[in-house]
Amino acid sequence: QVKMVESGGGSVETGGSLRLSCTVSGLSFADYALGWFRQAPGKGREGVSCISASGQVTYLADSVKDRFAISRDNAKNTLYLQMNSLKPEDTAMYYCAADVSSTMLHNGLPRYWGQGTQVIVSS
Repeated sequence: QVKMVESGGGSVETGGSLRLSCTVSGLSFADYALGWFRQAPGKGREGVSCISASGQVTYLADSVKDRFAISRDNAKNTLYLQMNSLKPEDTAMYYCAADVSSTMLHNGLPRYWGQGTQVIVSS
């Protein structure tokens, strides 16, 4: 059974930082492309950033460039999202996701999803 568990969300003020983690079990972590998605209240889900199985960053949304960084630690089966200079518009539920296909990830259709962690940025 595949499990993806996010952590690290919380409430911060504008300009603050958070580091999200996603611990994965039940699959061959090193063989999977991984990504972070988010969904703000009343809006659709959007991709934030993706990283290939080999560790190459394959997608970073324009809205988070120069502020967010995705990384992975295959030894720990963990995906990270470092979020700096947070803005109120970053408020959302953040989800990690995995698929053997980077294409499916980029299309927003990965096979596996976490349950999400809430990020709230106050002005």
